[in-house]
Amino acid sequence: MKKFDLNIEQVLENWEVYHALREIIANALDEQVLTRSKDIRIECDSDGNWRIRDYGRGLQYVHFTQNENQEKLNHPNLIGRFGVGLKDAMATFDRHDVGVEILSRHGRFTLGKSNKHAFEDVMTLHAYIEPSLDDAFEGTEFILSNISEEDIQKAKRLFLLFSDEQVLSTVQYGQILEKHGHTANIYINGVKVAAEEDFLFSYNITSLTKAMKKELNRERTNVGRTAYSSRVKQILLDNKEPRTTRLLVESLNRFTEGELPVELTWKDVAIHSCKLLNMLEDVVFMTPSQIRSHASIMDDVSGYDYKIVTIPENLGSALINQKDEAGRPIRDLSTFVEEVRDSLSYQIVPVEELSQQERILWEMRTDILNMLGPMPPQIQEVKLVKSIDFAFDRNQTLGLWQGESGTILIARSQLRSLSAFTGTLLHERAHASSGRPDVDREFELELTRYIGSLAEGLIQQQPSLKDTSELSVTAQINPEDDASAKPTIGFFRRLFGTK
Repeated sequence: MKKFDLNIEQVLENWEVYHALREIIANALDEQVLTRSKDIRIECDSDGNWRIRDYGRGLQYVHFTQNENQEKLNHPNLIGRFGVGLKDAMATFDRHDVGVEILSRHGRFTLGKSNKHAFEDVMTLHAYIEPSLDDAFEGTEFILSNISEEDIQKAKRLFLLFSDEQVLSTVQYGQILEKHGHTANIYINGVKVAAEEDFLFSYNITSLTKAMKKELNRERTNVGRTAYSSRVKQILLDNKEPRTTRLLVESLNRFTEGELPVELTWKDVAIHSCKLLNMLEDVVFMTPSQIRSHASIMDDVSGYDYKIVTIPENLGSALINQKDEAGRPIRDLSTFVEEVRDSLSYQIVPVEELSQQERILWEMRTDILNMLGPMPPQIQEVKLVKSIDFAFDRNQTLGLWQGESGTILIARSQLRSLSAFTGTLLHERAHASSGRPDVDREFELELTRYIGSLAEGLIQQQPSLKDTSELSVTAQINPEDDASAKPTIGFFRRLFGTK
């Protein structure tokens, strides 16, 4: 038997047994990758010992030296690199009275304390090396006694391979993983190095930067966010997977509740995610101030089957004039309004096509507009159209005020009755006189003023009415009426005091 001095007294006092198990499992997984051998095995034997087995080239005594492994350094997807994990694991096992036996075709290895060579008063941990029990033994097997199943499970949970975290997206820098519970895990080449409560996803980083390699500590636990945040950000900027994009942007809607995940505090990630969603779905990005100031837009958006995504004010400014990867403008408030306006189409209805009753009502338009006082100067024209069509509209638009041209559009369907025509025409007059859209306080105040004026006119005229039958005649023009219905215009003027 030979003795190999590990030059260890006691190190890494905060390591528990499961940390040492992590190193053994990590080395076995690395060997599996390097040799492309079959899957490693972790199992408990009939004696209650835990066995960790790979099927690679077999452990040698030189692997107990502390030295950077150039083979592992040259491979981009391996876990171990520094040549200290095995020695640290041995020291931890010794401190916790774990029995260790290692088998390979290169020998049988156990642990023990011996005097340091030439320093008889110093006791250090040694690897005791004996000839192999089987020169044809495949791989390396660790046989560990005094190990609990709980320690094994805690160690396995440090590996993505043994977790139940689903891979949502894979890019050249790593993977986005579905987070379970309230804590996100950060893995580097499949080994957990940190936990984050405020991340939306878990991540597996498979391409390390020089800074990351430098900052990764020997223990691989509680690695600071600065070590990996740049790579997580790069993973997200490379990501184009729809589900993760939707989950990210939907989280923006919760920022007013103080629940914005860390990923979306990175403005470039937030912008990238909005661009992707703009390409994937019919959405409108609006800030809280825009929602407060343009309440009518909320109704329009839902009417056009769009979904509103609420974003912070600073992100709203950053999205101005931005385009998605398909070259389409990001649909913010101004873009949405422009799209709606550009999609408008209508067809003028010639007066000659109107029926007798429709023509009677249409000729009353000026009287109706003037019955609340002089017509607002901004109203230049009233057009009767077959229908008012918007490309995205699932609702029927009955009237429209076009402030740019000073035009009111009225759908022909409103000529079905005096009440419908009057209501729609005065509704659009209120838009013109108030200069405000639907679902707006100023617009509602204008409508209230209209109602008050009309009610006052009705009350003042009521005593002069001979009976109420004439009033009912004006409410609906019977399709069977002929030119004899013309006198109702005069009554309409008397009723509201118009001249």
